Amino acid sequence: MKKENFLKAIQKLEKGKRKFKQTYELIINLKGLNLKKPDEQVEFWMQLPKTTGKPKKIGAFVGPELLEQAKEACDVVISHDDFGNYTDKKTIKKLSKSCDYFIAQANLMADVAKTFGRYLGPHGKMPNPKAGCVVPPKANLKPLVEKLKNTIKVSAKIQPSIKTAAGNENMKEEDIAENMTAIYNNVLDKLPQEKHNIKNVLIKLTMSKPIKVEEK
Repeated sequence: MKKENFLKAIQKLEKGKRKFKQTYELIINLKGLNLKKPDEQVEFWMQLPKTTGKPKKIGAFVGPELLEQAKEACDVVISHDDFGNYTDKKTIKKLSKSCDYFIAQANLMADVAKTFGRYLGPHGKMPNPKAGCVVPPKANLKPLVEKLKNTIKVSAKIQPSIKTAAGNENMKEEDIAENMTAIYNNVLDKLPQEKHNIKNVLIKLTMSKPIKVEEK
């Protein structure tokens, strides 16, 4: 699938005026996969070539080794010394909603899981090593945070369909098409039979009907 195919589909979408900036969504419907088998499930994180259009907030669970770095680079910082202050369910749920990704110092992961896991886990917010979010005490946080701000999670583990945001109406259509092409190509690379595992590709705006991306 080429960038031009996505660009043509984007230009065909009904873009009625709304009181908010709509999100462009990419839907890749899959076929021929048994998602009960872990090796046929799809789950990975990728950095988009262009901005997502919506700034992502990054939180950090750190010890004294990374505390100053985290304060400079991250939006929310929870020091290991302050873990004991998070005993209220509502407080942790509020924390979970405040950030898109959480970074954790590797040697603190057991305490992170014990204190926050039951609330971050169900929301998919636990620091994940596959996304690069579990770091050593001597890590350089700034480049990781910059990368995460443009990172998305791509997943199909229960339903044979991938749905992910690829930008919003603040962005140039060419940039949105570039993001969609990158997502599609990364998904293709993860599928055992590549194109033969793709049923169809659709795009939509938040409030529009989906339309098919035609490959000619």
